[in-house]
Amino acid sequence: MTRHAEGTFDVKTTPLAADDAVAGTPLGRYSLVKQYHGGLEATAKGEMLSAGDPKSGNAGYVAIEHVTGTLNGHTGSFALQHIGTMENGSYKLSVTVVPGSGTGQLTGLAGTLTILIDNGKHSYTFEYTLPTAAR
Repeated sequence: MTRHAEGTFDVKTTPLAADDAVAGTPLGRYSLVKQYHGGLEATAKGEMLSAGDPKSGNAGYVAIEHVTGTLNGHTGSFALQHIGTMENGSYKLSVTVVPGSGTGQLTGLAGTLTILIDNGKHSYTFEYTLPTAAR
């Protein structure tokens, strides 16, 4: 059975040192620190790589974040994998639970998190499943 969680989150990005060995399109590197509120009460830390020129409407990024906390009453941790592109100002974003990354009461977690940004405020919806034993 698919379950649902939603809420808001705060995110802080901090630039990290660039890799000088990369030729061609420069990569931006950032640390991520997040605080989730709502159905997911958790903290997260991760890293993001980006390329392109967001000001021109064309860019891409990948990220992994490790989330620790409570999801609708179930405590544990898991990882989220982000893949995003922006082409001519249109966004395509996929954020999924890394298979096998769930721990504690979130062992076996699978799902997709949708990020919404409205006037600079971040929110999420999370559609997920948990094995019967983890419920």
